[in-house]
Amino acid sequence: MKFQTSILAATLLAGSALSAPSSRSLERIRARALARQSHPMDGTGASPAEADPNAEHRTTDSKVSYSKNWSGAVLEQPPPSATYTAVAATITVPEATAVAGVTGTQASSAWVGIDGDTYANAILQAGVDFYVDSNGAHSYDAWYEWYPDNAHGFDLVVNRGDVVVVKVESTSPSEGVAIIENQSSGQTVSTTLKAPSPTATLAGQNADWIVEDFQSGETMVPLADFGRVEFTGCKAKAGGQSYGLINATVIDMEQDGKIKTHTTIVSDSELVVEYVR
Repeated sequence: MKFQTSILAATLLAGSALSAPSSRSLERIRARALARQSHPMDGTGASPAEADPNAEHRTTDSKVSYSKNWSGAVLEQPPPSATYTAVAATITVPEATAVAGVTGTQASSAWVGIDGDTYANAILQAGVDFYVDSNGAHSYDAWYEWYPDNAHGFDLVVNRGDVVVVKVESTSPSEGVAIIENQSSGQTVSTTLKAPSPTATLAGQNADWIVEDFQSGETMVPLADFGRVEFTGCKAKAGGQSYGLINATVIDMEQDGKIKTHTTIVSDSELVVEYVR
């Protein structure tokens, strides 16, 4: 099964030139690069019975893991004699709601990526952040990142309810491409990336579809109530073949002894992550 958009497929398969993100606000992008960063999956070590009283009632037979910062699904092992080289999904951008009793700006992020779970040296990823401040004002940012480098903003307008197609592809362990197409506005942005250091090359061991509580500076941002994030058209490529969510590990977020998300693999290509109120 091919990745969902002909724009993405044509761009990559034809090897056409990729446009770098323009800078509508250099100050904002610099500030973002200093402040915003995804991190590898930080497991809590909790068993399903200890962490999630509803784990036994899940509708999926997938393995379930728990994390302080990730929720979603991960293919944790590539097929024999191959590595994951591309990951894609279509994401419907949610509207974040401020959690009562939490001060300041709250946020969440939805993204796709390569590595970061069982292999934590690097992550090639791209996605959308959704913010809500204490006054209820919302903002959204499209971004790309090669961890452990910080995130960089795309010059792409994103709003609540927009349908965005996100794809990352590694052209080698040290080079890759990130593309986001906003199907609601017709805009597409893309960039090429390089590993930020010789020790931050990709291994292609993981394919990720994630909602994250990311870091700002040295601390995790207060997690916003993101309601529900839908990933459709979930596909990964390895060894010239496409793979879906079958055999993926489900990850739910657990913080301070409380389950914060509930993840459901709806089908081989669809995933839903819900905030637990």
